[in-house]
Amino acid sequence: MPARSSRPDAPTTGIGMVGYAFMGAAHSRAWATVAQAFDVPLRPRMAVLAGRDGAATRAAAHRFGWRHYETDWHALIARDDVQLVDICTPGDTHAEIAIAALAAGKHVLCEKPLANTLAEAEAMAAAAARAASHGVRAMVGFNYRRVPAIALARRLITDGRIGTLRHVRAAYLQDWLTDVEVPLTWRLQAERAGSGALGDIGAHAVDLAQYLSGAHLTGVSGLTATFTTERPVAGGGSDAGLGPVDVDDAAAFTGRLPSGAVAVFEATRVAAGRKNALSIELNGELGSLAFDLERLNELSFYDRTEPESTAGFRRILVTEPSHPYLEAWWPPGHVLGWEHTFVHQARDLLTDIAAGDDPEPSFADGLQVQRVLDAVASSAAHNSAWTKIQAP
Repeated sequence: MPARSSRPDAPTTGIGMVGYAFMGAAHSRAWATVAQAFDVPLRPRMAVLAGRDGAATRAAAHRFGWRHYETDWHALIARDDVQLVDICTPGDTHAEIAIAALAAGKHVLCEKPLANTLAEAEAMAAAAARAASHGVRAMVGFNYRRVPAIALARRLITDGRIGTLRHVRAAYLQDWLTDVEVPLTWRLQAERAGSGALGDIGAHAVDLAQYLSGAHLTGVSGLTATFTTERPVAGGGSDAGLGPVDVDDAAAFTGRLPSGAVAVFEATRVAAGRKNALSIELNGELGSLAFDLERLNELSFYDRTEPESTAGFRRILVTEPSHPYLEAWWPPGHVLGWEHTFVHQARDLLTDIAAGDDPEPSFADGLQVQRVLDAVASSAAHNSAWTKIQAP
């Protein structure tokens, strides 16, 4: 890593994080790393971690480097050493925690999807708008915006390199539920997760499509499917039996952008052999861009204005210091990983808070994604009927 450090006189901001599992681990590493990699205007202090299980929370706090721990998120919000609340819990708790934190004057980072329901997302966006008038900031954690190749794609599109957009294709394919013996967890229960593949990973595909295109979907037609309707109860032993799965295993939908461009989406957690295959391609009148998360450091670019004798998709290795976020890392060709997206997310949030700017993606952006998810679910429940999406 280049010899960089945050300015010595930079003020600190206390981070309080709720949740310590998969996302909690990723966020913890980001908070611990961001001031080592970037010259951030605020130095994060990992003040307190909250979780319901006292022993497990204490162990996680020690492992990840949090100074204190709490077993009640209300107590975390009330602490004077916490200025920013990072929410890494299941979706059914997002609204209550975020709204309370914002009302207490704490900045908020909330994992995606913003909420489990459209009503909750609307309440969260309204709370964020009220808080912003008092200088309190809120961001939703769509971390894939912070992949350098995705940020470069956004720059190229904004610069007009692919011209008027005509098609968007986005897919997020995983296979961890292919085995019918995988136990029932909170991600398979609508009460906790809201939806299945649609909200869990489809939300990322929707956000990237809208972020890269610079436009919101106006309508969708979708369908969903649940292939395994019962699974072994997690942690219940051999006699626990089966519990019902009431979320989707897969979702597919089409959409349209205000310009008339068409979009196609897939989200599934039962695509055997696909571990974390998020891909997106955008086709315009002047060229195309394509990205695959399983080749995270690469962006494919086709320039239709080149002579046809030499034209073709070119592979851009996105590791140059001039590429987004790369000035803080390694020499060209030394690739980054998935975990770096959370470091970049922390950098951007701290920078925006210090500058008094509204972070992106905002809770309003998260609400817009929630509107799309809600419209897809409604369409699927009504024989794939075309469903309009409420404008912001």
